Amino acid sequence: MRTAFIDTTIDLLDEDPRTALVLADISVSQFAPAGRRHPDRVLNVGIREQLMIGVAGGLALTGLRPIVHSYATFLVDRAYEQIKLDLDHQGVGAVLVSIGGSYDAAEEGRTHQSPGDVALFDSLGDGWTVRVPGHPDEVAPLLRHAARTDDAVYLRLSEPRNDRAYPEADRLRVLRRGTPDAPLVVAVGPMLDATMAATEGMDVTVAYTHTPRPFDTDGLRALAGTEVVLVEPYLAGTSSAVVDRALADVPHRLLALGVGRADLRRYGDAADHIRWHGLDAAGLRRSISGFLGSARG
Repeated sequence: MRTAFIDTTIDLLDEDPRTALVLADISVSQFAPAGRRHPDRVLNVGIREQLMIGVAGGLALTGLRPIVHSYATFLVDRAYEQIKLDLDHQGVGAVLVSIGGSYDAAEEGRTHQSPGDVALFDSLGDGWTVRVPGHPDEVAPLLRHAARTDDAVYLRLSEPRNDRAYPEADRLRVLRRGTPDAPLVVAVGPMLDATMAATEGMDVTVAYTHTPRPFDTDGLRALAGTEVVLVEPYLAGTSSAVVDRALADVPHRLLALGVGRADLRRYGDAADHIRWHGLDAAGLRRSISGFLGSARG
């Protein structure tokens, strides 16, 4: 996904004089040739992530379309106040593109883990579009669409990926259909393949989206039965309020699966953390089976 982002951004810089790129040392070498061609629109502020967002806000005020890039923990957690003030409060947009996700760089420790990034954007209100691609081939069309607008967009890239791309999955896309009124399982981004494996043989409807904000509430209402399961690659429960509001007039039970709230204080690699948080196929199957079984027990 990171390679797809870099290649697409370089093309956008060459094609569209409105596109600008703001970096804080991360990925600078990969963008060096583009920086030599467009020194006025490729800016590296050094290890100053708050300044990176401030510069993006200034560029947006001049009419440029800034793309801003770093690890999620630096781009969102560290620079949250600047996102709130220099972008959101000023009413200007940018395309914030993160790598690292919840724990892709787990070997680097807690400083490189950001499971709460999407929840932080939720605290800013409804103005942000959040894209969570599940395959590298979803990255370019999502980034190009964002670059054509002036919207506030967060594009969350990850190392885990699904085997197949679904570029048009901004709305809930059904990939497995259960019987009428079967429980609905919603997989976000790179959680699709594990979710499909976990629910093999179950009478459930599985739907996929790479765009949790704005959440496809119309699709949710059309598909949801009594039981809904969310499987997200970031903090568990991040989309719970969205689902509950959408189904406020419909009796339902909700299971929200994702990264746990406890700091595990472990290193390991991404696969270890996926397993520790119960987000591998076996862990998901245990959680989903237990939830659905409790309704029938």
